[in-house]
Amino acid sequence: MKIPVSKPFLGKGEIQNVLTALKVKAISGLYGEYINKFENEFANYCGCKYGVSTNSGTTALHLAIASLGIGKGDEVLVSSFTNMATFFAVLYQGAKPVPIDIEPDTWNLNPDLLESKITNKTKAIMAVHIYGHPCNMGPIMKIAAKYGLFLIEDCAEAHGATYRGRKVGSFADVAAFSFYANKIITTGEGGMLITNNKKLANKIRSLKSLAFGNKHRFMHKDIGYGYRMTNIQAAIGYAQFKKIEKLIKMKRKMADYYTKNFIAIPSLQLPIEEKYARNVYWMYHVVLKRDSALSRNKIMKELSGRGIETRESFIPYNMQEIFTRKGWTAYGDCPIANFVAKNGFYLPSSPDLTEKEQNYVIKNIKEVING
Repeated sequence: MKIPVSKPFLGKGEIQNVLTALKVKAISGLYGEYINKFENEFANYCGCKYGVSTNSGTTALHLAIASLGIGKGDEVLVSSFTNMATFFAVLYQGAKPVPIDIEPDTWNLNPDLLESKITNKTKAIMAVHIYGHPCNMGPIMKIAAKYGLFLIEDCAEAHGATYRGRKVGSFADVAAFSFYANKIITTGEGGMLITNNKKLANKIRSLKSLAFGNKHRFMHKDIGYGYRMTNIQAAIGYAQFKKIEKLIKMKRKMADYYTKNFIAIPSLQLPIEEKYARNVYWMYHVVLKRDSALSRNKIMKELSGRGIETRESFIPYNMQEIFTRKGWTAYGDCPIANFVAKNGFYLPSSPDLTEKEQNYVIKNIKEVING
């Protein structure tokens, strides 16, 4: 067997929507029925009033930072264990990201560490819902309110995840999503920002489209960006959105089956679901415990030889050489994130992974780990 770590779940709806957009030649990011439909219905699904689509999750994160006026000299507290796009967004604005170590079980930002990192330069907290499990938003929100900080959610991996019954993305001043090909719903490349702040939504909408002028189009209101999602992408996204709960159900079924079969492996830390959470299991991520007889890289190599693609964990900001060399962060800043980064990997996690494919993955992981 050859089993990829992820593949998109596409069908007739996506094809039909794209053909409809092509027939009326609505292919850009400036007009087309699917852009507004996708933005409005996705934002509403998440519990927010306004949605603004973008051409990637990275540009969505950048616009979140830029729209809040965060810039040079400002600091943003960021969950250390994440795709570096989260940190890049802060750096694009000339601000300083401050890495916050993670909880050892959810792998999300540890709220208990936030207050010790707040200075008079701190302007925002960016919470990342890693691998589909929501952060513990209650204490994070309290700290943001106590110190008058903006709160940003990075929901790139957590479409439809909930915290105490409420969708992620609805807790922050602004939240960013990614619709890359391996995300729970996809547009190929693409992103979305959601907010309940009309003024902020209008600013984001302007910035993403070169900040064109009102009276005179080419008398620009600000330094804008070419970050528009096309109507073709939105056509795919709108069809995907219509089956989001089906996809989440498939993801959760996939994760449940893995967990039932791996629970007896003592050297493997499995993903959890806290009582406050609905985990959407973007990827089924595991971590080797300290007593593991084999290294992560050895296991991944063995599985690759058997046709099973896996992917190593994200490497935290404080382990990235491009930043440690500059003295912006230090290797030892986030020890729990470091351990997870060196010992974690995720398994094939496509929503339509068949039972036969899962059984093949399970069988081979048990053989490799048990020797």
